Amino acid sequence: MELFSTHSLAWLSGLAIALFATGLIAGVMAGLLGVGGGIVIVPVLFHLFTLLDVDPSVRMHVAIATSLASIIPTSLMSSRAHRRRGSLDTNLIRQLLPGVIVGVIVGVVLSSHLAGKTLSALFGLVALLVALQMAFKREGSYWADGLPGRIGSAVLGSVIGCLSILMGIGGGTLGVPILANLRVPMHTAVGTGALLGTVISIPGALAYLVTGLDMPARPPFSLGYVNLLGFALIVPATMLSTRWGAALAHSINAQRLRQVFAAFLAITALRMLSGLLN
Repeated sequence: MELFSTHSLAWLSGLAIALFATGLIAGVMAGLLGVGGGIVIVPVLFHLFTLLDVDPSVRMHVAIATSLASIIPTSLMSSRAHRRRGSLDTNLIRQLLPGVIVGVIVGVVLSSHLAGKTLSALFGLVALLVALQMAFKREGSYWADGLPGRIGSAVLGSVIGCLSILMGIGGGTLGVPILANLRVPMHTAVGTGALLGTVISIPGALAYLVTGLDMPARPPFSLGYVNLLGFALIVPATMLSTRWGAALAHSINAQRLRQVFAAFLAITALRMLSGLLN
């Protein structure tokens, strides 16, 4: 497939606008919800690559890898913005970090052995479960009061790291609801989740880049599984709009913030799962 020989200039311009708009939305979501933007980027890239007729065997891998690469600058800016506002807890990061690193390694190994449809199904199911939990969580109900000790924190970190790598998302998508259920204030959970996205996305993007170097049928402008065209258009937009989301997060009460998070995740998950039925 040759991108410039099979599509008109107008069509390609529309693609560029769509990618840039994706970055704007992802940046706002990163700052608002601490999710690193991947929960937006992965399904949008997946559907765009479907329109471009990218081979199904690499379609989801490229979407995940490009998302992780794009999350790096987004999560850095988001975590800095939240730190300035006092909503980033470095103690929580230190407790979760060892487990997150182990989970990232496990996720990287698994990703090279899982088919694209399996990754898509995993993305949709986990995102939907998180959305339902957030939407129906009763006010004042929690799993526990704080992180569950060294071993428990290591297990939680491993789950967050592994699933985030396999889904192409920042650590906030899973980290935010988990921390919120451990009586961490919502705004602190969002800020901490943003920094987790940095810890996860850097090794994750590098791993997908290396493992995809010799893979056939990748779309043009791809380095390994990372699509450089998507990266180049999405990152400037996310860097521009992340601060807007962070400012908005501090103007919305915690309950409303959780509802926004749940609704967005549910819509994204259902769209991804419905695509598997076609």
